[in-house]
Amino acid sequence: MPDRYDDAAAAPLLCAGLIGHRAYRMTGKARRLGIYGFGAAAHIMCQVACWEGKEVFAFTRPGDREAQDFALDLGATWAGDSGEAPPVGLDAAIIFAPVGSLVPDSLRQTRPGGVVVCAGIHMSDIPRFPYSILWQERIVRSVANLTRRDAEEFLALAPKVPVRTRTTSYPLAEANQALDDLRAGRVQGAAVLLP
Repeated sequence: MPDRYDDAAAAPLLCAGLIGHRAYRMTGKARRLGIYGFGAAAHIMCQVACWEGKEVFAFTRPGDREAQDFALDLGATWAGDSGEAPPVGLDAAIIFAPVGSLVPDSLRQTRPGGVVVCAGIHMSDIPRFPYSILWQERIVRSVANLTRRDAEEFLALAPKVPVRTRTTSYPLAEANQALDDLRAGRVQGAAVLLP
């Protein structure tokens, strides 16, 4: 682990950061990146993408102005509700939220030849959608596993950016409260359980 991070700040790097980094790499050379679901992984990858000179378009739960402001504070070019259209077409999108209906939504916002990466461990069912939003060589793919190489690359990159994690800490005995707060959108960044 990079020395600059204490345990609570490092915790999101090891899960959200690693899965986020793997998903981000799958977007290739996309210059305009949409991020759906602005939580633990998104707040880390937003910083990395901005550091690399990319434009980030953050999509949040409808009406979640606090998360939108958080994204803008981290360097996002634009932030809005998940059902809104960004001001320009996206080259790629990463979906961190476990919401299957975001797949056709993000495809509609992605330019021909773009990629949509489903980066969650689980997701609700993806609804039927017209072939026209997949046509023109758009790609939908998922992230499943992390490798040692993913960890080595990302943990070397994080302090260079430097990635600053925002965490809300909970005692281990309050794990259920942490989960409730995450589901309700009451956590900015990542929730961390402290034993």
